[in-house]
Amino acid sequence: MDSYYHAHDLGKFAEMGKGNKELWDKFMSYYSAVFAEGALTEREKALIALAVAHAVQCPYCIDAYTQASLEKGSNVEEMTEAVHVACAIRGGASLVHGVQMRNVAEKLSM
Repeated sequence: MDSYYHAHDLGKFAEMGKGNKELWDKFMSYYSAVFAEGALTEREKALIALAVAHAVQCPYCIDAYTQASLEKGSNVEEMTEAVHVACAIRGGASLVHGVQMRNVAEKLSM
């Protein structure tokens, strides 16, 4: 079965710069600065990126930051825990939006 996502497409990411090199260069400059060692280590940033990749459900990011996390010294146990953190936050965010549902239901029931 065909899919919208193909692993080899991750390698084509830089092609996005062809449409507007100036914006691409600005994005890449920012992106590089974000992932540089700072208050957080590169390893910690890769784990955060891996968790966020799962929260936003980007298969390309999941592939890239699984590899980056391993290259920066994380292990599968740490990576799995990061994914569970993303899951807990995403699940909690869905549940807390239930308050909005309850507020509207209460208002409409009056």
